[in-house]
Amino acid sequence: MSLFGEFAEQAIGAALGGQGNTQQNQVVQALLQAISNHQGGLPGLLQEFESAGLAQHVASWIGNGENLPISADQLHQVLGSSAVSGIAAKLGIDPNQAAALAAQVLPHLVDKLTPAGAVTAEHSSAEGLLALAGQFFKS
Repeated sequence: MSLFGEFAEQAIGAALGGQGNTQQNQVVQALLQAISNHQGGLPGLLQEFESAGLAQHVASWIGNGENLPISADQLHQVLGSSAVSGIAAKLGIDPNQAAALAAQVLPHLVDKLTPAGAVTAEHSSAEGLLALAGQFFKS
């Protein structure tokens, strides 16, 4: 397992207080990895969601208050088949199931990665995401 994978697994376990299930942990880890590998990092990914007509959703994830949900189809539309298939392969499940799980987790993950209510330059790199995830998962 990569250093990123090990960190993500430990951080997720700590954040969930040991109460999250293994599959949920794996989904979060796969999403963190997908975000860090995405062109432009988190800002680039969120821009794609906004361009797909989900700006209100993105704003709810970053801001305070309830996170608006997205569907598996919406996630699949934005991430694309390749990214969803990659997540599915990491989880050892069908791509449709992976999209459904990722759609449930992504709004909460973005919310936790943006505790100050803004997307910053730190969100653009794997190192920045690791640092932000580490801060959140320690609290």
